[in-house]
Amino acid sequence: MNPLTAPLEEQLGRIVPEQLGDTGFCQELGIRYPYLGGSMAKGISSVPLAITLGKAGMLGFFGAAGLPLAAVEAAVDQLLAGNVPFGCNLIHSPQEPDLEAALAELYIRKGVHLVEASAFLALTLPLVRYRLHGIHRGADGSIVTPNRIIAKVSREELAEKFFSPAPEKLLNNLLQQGQITAEQAELARQIPMAQDITAEADSGGHTDNRPALTLLPTIQSVAQRMQQQHNYPITLRVGLGGGIGTPQSAAAAFSMGAAWIMVGSVHQACVESGTSDTVRTMLAETRQADVTMAPAADMFEMGVTVQVLKRGTMFAMRAAKLFELYRSHNSLEAIPAAEREKLEKTVFLAPLEQIWQQTRSFFLQRDPRQVERAEREPKHRMALVFRWYLGQAAHWAKDGDPKRTIDYQVWCGPAMGAFNEWVKGSPLEAPANRRAACVARNILEGAAAISRANLQRFTGGSSSSQMMKPEIKEFLA
Repeated sequence: MNPLTAPLEEQLGRIVPEQLGDTGFCQELGIRYPYLGGSMAKGISSVPLAITLGKAGMLGFFGAAGLPLAAVEAAVDQLLAGNVPFGCNLIHSPQEPDLEAALAELYIRKGVHLVEASAFLALTLPLVRYRLHGIHRGADGSIVTPNRIIAKVSREELAEKFFSPAPEKLLNNLLQQGQITAEQAELARQIPMAQDITAEADSGGHTDNRPALTLLPTIQSVAQRMQQQHNYPITLRVGLGGGIGTPQSAAAAFSMGAAWIMVGSVHQACVESGTSDTVRTMLAETRQADVTMAPAADMFEMGVTVQVLKRGTMFAMRAAKLFELYRSHNSLEAIPAAEREKLEKTVFLAPLEQIWQQTRSFFLQRDPRQVERAEREPKHRMALVFRWYLGQAAHWAKDGDPKRTIDYQVWCGPAMGAFNEWVKGSPLEAPANRRAACVARNILEGAAAISRANLQRFTGGSSSSQMMKPEIKEFLA
């Protein structure tokens, strides 16, 4: 039969998940599908989650943020032993720059060659140090960079910084420290800090709540402009994360030219995640409107917020009250007695002085300079006490503490509600059946089916409305 006279369905052929996104990106990362599992702090994007995705032909990032270095090192050892593609999170830590530096050095020492850089407000010395470690020319004359960064950003000015070469000031700093050679510094001027950026739309945790429909094309435009400006020998690429939890959203991302998709909140509800069964049950009951913004523990004083679950918890409201008190008063002692008593009885469940002693002991081990500053500056002492609640709230949720359910901090975006609506009535409705590889394959297979149906419709054929909600299948790991 002449292909041009064959039925349209036969001319179009079948679209498979491997054809979605950028095949070059997948080849370089050693994965089959253009699908990444985003990092979630405190090991919620766990070692089992990363290994599960890696075995399924995808890639998961381990959520190192907020964990002790020893815990991260143990996780890295397990991931390396898993013999699958993986990455680790490197989060910006403006309050604890030494921790950020130590984490970067750990990755260099252990041979972790891929990090997801998140929550960065500017490029930092540890990040540049990680990126440039081992940079050299290959036998064919090309520039070889063993360490790769996939930056997660939601602002064009940050995308410009990551798509640019390392800043001269930081290069000179590394040169003076003997961390790089003059030759390596010259090579660094010819490559971007990150070849790949995930445009982070309305996600859980740190987010600017940007609409994906405007964010992705904006960052794509920045990539094209920076490619032309610097004339790189490699192609700058942009993927999309935030709000992706269904085949429809994945298909939309790929149709807009996303090189890959990144999924986060939905994975937290999977059995491999590092959270508690209580949280998984809460997430399975979440609807799109059941999320809100709350002060972030790691950037509390700066007024930075994170997106969290509000259904079944009072964390967001209580955290917002703490930030209001922080802005209004210069010390714990300046808080009105009635207000302070209320905090101690309903939020901290202990005298604030007792909380400070616990906090002081913690920072004497982790970062003594925080204690020194707190003893000089009463307002900083107040911030550390308030941050105790924000930090503990995440642990209570992760550990499933039955006494503090009302205070759970659960990072979550609206994608969770969309996912729950999609899987209603299917085996994936039950939290115990939500396995990451099965969830991911259903999203990808559904996106491929929708993409083919749309192509058929756009080329004059008919498409079934059923393709807008593909059948959920049970994919074996």
